[in-house]
Amino acid sequence: MGRIRNTIELAKTSWGVLQKDRELVVLPVLSFLGAAIVLAIFVIPGIMALPEESASSAAAGEEQALPALSLILFVIGSLAATVVSVFFTGALVAGAHERMSGGDPTVGSAISRATQRIPGLVPWALLAATVGMIIQALRERAGAVGQFILGGIDLAWNVASFLTIPAIVIDDKGPIDGFKSSAGLLRQTWGENLASQVGFGLVGFVAVIPAIVLIAIAAALNVTAFLVVAFIIAAAWIALVLAVISALGGIFKAALYLYATRGQAPEGFEGANLGGTFTRR
Repeated sequence: MGRIRNTIELAKTSWGVLQKDRELVVLPVLSFLGAAIVLAIFVIPGIMALPEESASSAAAGEEQALPALSLILFVIGSLAATVVSVFFTGALVAGAHERMSGGDPTVGSAISRATQRIPGLVPWALLAATVGMIIQALRERAGAVGQFILGGIDLAWNVASFLTIPAIVIDDKGPIDGFKSSAGLLRQTWGENLASQVGFGLVGFVAVIPAIVLIAIAAALNVTAFLVVAFIIAAAWIALVLAVISALGGIFKAALYLYATRGQAPEGFEGANLGGTFTRR
């Protein structure tokens, strides 16, 4: 609990950094919109390519192999969406690094820096997406024990790759070297890494409670007009919370990587207990 509490405090510190560059919240929004557009470009044709019998089988809950064209489109769409997501995460890390280095980042400067790192970011995105799809495919076919084991493998992969994007963006490492660097830094600190992810998740959950309460009140009143307005407000609020939490996570990753590799807290985190989250052993 102490680690999670410390991470929540670090989330507050990350918020302080974000206040200096609020425009960075735009990057997670662009990431979501870009990924959604890319998915639509490939997934909609993939669905249209499904024969009628496949749709009927799916509606009946029957398993049936996807046609090759649909499968290819779904895979390409997933890969492309991951590339978009990783690129904008890289841009967010770049913006955070610029601020922590004494600069004054903008959305344009962050995207420009990420563009320079495309040779590392794109291969990493493809690798990460491929690993994720393989694990997911195996989990869908595995029994209870197999799913448990694969869940552990998925968790280990996420923990080991936690700082790969900062390694690529900040130190211009390639995808493999970036992953090795991330895994090496976190090999003995997986507990702290998990605590950071849980801590930010808790912050996000608490932040969306007002939206949940609003929807509950609207449902209880059972007034259609109020319910529609409540859903719109709640959806907008949840979207904003997700964008802010994503931005805070990118700032935290950049700070954590800089602390781990430079041995001192970056600008904006001087008074934060980064050592309590990333403990050298």
